[in-house]
Amino acid sequence: MPDILLPIIALLSGFALLIWSADEFTENGAKIANIFKVSPLVIGLLIFGFGTSAPEMLVSGLAAMDGNTGLSIGNAIGSNIFNIALVLGVSAIIVPIEVHKDILKKEWVFLMFATVVAGALLWDRQLNEIDGMILITLLILFLAYTLKVSTDESHHEFDDLEQTIDKSQSAKTWFMLFIGLVVLISSAKLVVWGGVEVAQAFGVSDLVIGLTVVALGTSLPELAVSIASVLKKRYEMVVGNVIGSNLFNTIAVLAIPGLIHPSAVPEEVMTRDYPVMLLLTVLLFIVSYKFGKKHIINRFEGFLLISIFSLYMWQLF
Repeated sequence: MPDILLPIIALLSGFALLIWSADEFTENGAKIANIFKVSPLVIGLLIFGFGTSAPEMLVSGLAAMDGNTGLSIGNAIGSNIFNIALVLGVSAIIVPIEVHKDILKKEWVFLMFATVVAGALLWDRQLNEIDGMILITLLILFLAYTLKVSTDESHHEFDDLEQTIDKSQSAKTWFMLFIGLVVLISSAKLVVWGGVEVAQAFGVSDLVIGLTVVALGTSLPELAVSIASVLKKRYEMVVGNVIGSNLFNTIAVLAIPGLIHPSAVPEEVMTRDYPVMLLLTVLLFIVSYKFGKKHIINRFEGFLLISIFSLYMWQLF
């Protein structure tokens, strides 16, 4: 029993740190948006999208260097499934999420395009340097487009944040944003380690651990940031975070194994995992878009997403 005590402490303290860091990250991200007069949507797409995808990129790079391309690909696709089905599902159940129509007209379209391109590249069951370069080119185009949009926009809403923040506060905000991100990623790793150790102590197989605890672990930052954003009523950041994170997973995380260690794509990816990711990306639009009404992902649709996630988990086992 003493052997399991440390992992349990790691698991609980990891969750506590995760909640704190997600709150700090969300709050300071909104302040940065205010300082630079950047919309919360862009912050959600870029800072949160990239920041919360950092664990996936790290795992993907390390796995590819070890020659384990299957883990890299599974990590990217699995995280996308977790993000839409679990992160958005749980967030919508807590508070129905209002979706900005511009996200559906632009960012979602880009995500859908990237998902279809990724599927086409994986279709031949190979992931090579050319595939990696195509995906990286898409990433550069997306970043250029998002930055152009952010500079073109002339009107933004910034909740109740102060409109003027002096230089010393600005430096502190950047520092706390960085600290929040570091603790966010570290606490996710702590939760994964604690969860794996506890699972092993109870005799759960490595396969089950990898499919559940590790996949969830790299998506925990997205979940924590989204719940914190929902509670603060920053809905643009929630959907922006999920779409941004999924875009980084699809075009950056998937590109890494292609560039580092080209190899064959496991058969199950195209017969089981990719179709679920594609279905959920289409479903993201369906549950968000309401003709002639406010675009809201309601609690029923949140439960629907969680149900699909549960079915996928059941199918894995």
